[in-house]
Amino acid sequence: MRIGIPTETRAGERLVAATPRTVAQLVGLGYDVVVQRGAGDAAMFRAEAYEAAGAAVGTAADVWSSDIVTKVNAPTDSEVAALRPGATLVAMLAPAASPALVEDLHARGVTALALDAVPRISRAQALDVLSTMSNVAGYRAVVEAAEVYGGMFTGQVTAAGKTAPARVFVIGAGVAGLAAIGAAGAMGARVRAFDVRPEVGEQIESMGATFVQAAAAQQEVSADGYASALTAEQERLVQAMYTAETADADIVITTALVRGHAPTTITAAMVAGMRPGSVIVDLAASGGGNCELTVPGSTIVTENGVTVVGYTDLASRMPQHTSQLFGTNIVHLLQLLTPGNDGELVLDLDDPVQRGMVVTREGEVLWPPPPVPVSAAPAAVPAGPTAKELATAAATAQRDRERRRQRRSVLLALLAVLVLLAISFAPTAFLGHFTVFVLAVIVGYYVISNVSHSLHTPLMAQTNAISGIILVGALLQIGDDSWLVTLLAVVAAAVAGINVFGGFLVANRMIRMFRKDA
Repeated sequence: MRIGIPTETRAGERLVAATPRTVAQLVGLGYDVVVQRGAGDAAMFRAEAYEAAGAAVGTAADVWSSDIVTKVNAPTDSEVAALRPGATLVAMLAPAASPALVEDLHARGVTALALDAVPRISRAQALDVLSTMSNVAGYRAVVEAAEVYGGMFTGQVTAAGKTAPARVFVIGAGVAGLAAIGAAGAMGARVRAFDVRPEVGEQIESMGATFVQAAAAQQEVSADGYASALTAEQERLVQAMYTAETADADIVITTALVRGHAPTTITAAMVAGMRPGSVIVDLAASGGGNCELTVPGSTIVTENGVTVVGYTDLASRMPQHTSQLFGTNIVHLLQLLTPGNDGELVLDLDDPVQRGMVVTREGEVLWPPPPVPVSAAPAAVPAGPTAKELATAAATAQRDRERRRQRRSVLLALLAVLVLLAISFAPTAFLGHFTVFVLAVIVGYYVISNVSHSLHTPLMAQTNAISGIILVGALLQIGDDSWLVTLLAVVAAAVAGINVFGGFLVANRMIRMFRKDA
């Protein structure tokens, strides 16, 4: 089968659905690939690079007559008409908001897969283009804010004076929010972030930001894995917190988007309370904007000097990396749809991932898909033991402890008798060596038992050195005239050798765990 990669026709779009690297992967799956001439020019991917990767470079007609057409944005009416009946279209279609497009694809007899309808389950993360776009947009939001902001992000201490770091407040800790937190923190800003899901607080703090909490404002997650809209009570609870945080921030980045709709989180009154020179970057501008003053696609400056950035093409402003990541998502999808690696697309509607993406198929409208459960019901907790069973188990455990204590006492008594007998009949020289041995055991026990666990690896190296001394001493005694001394020396040499070589192998393995190149 042949895959066509067309030029994106949306105004200002710089992305392309495949890069030379992902084209090579598609060819490796057994597909023929044709790329429209100029499709990757805006992202700096030249036709020669596509040809070197194994693709053919052709006209728009060549691309749209392919068995499979994959693109970034939804097709126009003329592009739908150019699809041949029975073809497969893979793109971001927004089927819930585009019923007319769904009907056109159905009438054309096209099998349409919506990349922006990937179920939010772990197995489908590699296909999730929304996460890809959000990640890039979150990073780019900080870049845009840095360009507009009239100061430096990181604090400076110079001979001319001291400057404080920029104060950044991020609303939402999804993929875009976390990317923005990471980028702002890497640039030296003091970052604070809020999310109505309290469980993401650990993720926020792990990236060096401060998690701002609002009591009782906890958001639920719906059955399809997307965040639910805030209730009126939850909105009231966070408004006061938003007012205080925005007034203190130099830069505010908003990311709240619920199924394509952007709830208002920053009101005009909050903007009026911000300092002149402050910046708001509204990542939800495509859904209307989280800020009440956002103009989608534009940047405005308010009367009090606050800049509100409402660009809707942040991901497209970094076309090389975004196209590569987007193309990789498509490769992962086609790997799923090509189980035989033979260039033949096989659609399995029993797979919830594939079923969730299919909008139309063979003249049938399959949208909306059935709900996909994102979590299993908790396993039933087995009934605990009764009080009688607990008492019986405790009594049994006590008896076992008493038996072990008795056996230990008997063994110690026998050992003491043997030591006394050995001392009584041993030569005088033996007593001196034995005394040193006993003192060494006692001192060694108390020293080693108080060593921190983090120092066990260097301690092992020290014990290896001691074992090396034992090994040398044993080798020197092997030639003794007494067969008993020779036998003990051989045993000591064998045991010390095992300890030395085994110890160094274990220590080396533990040290390699902390090496980046291991």
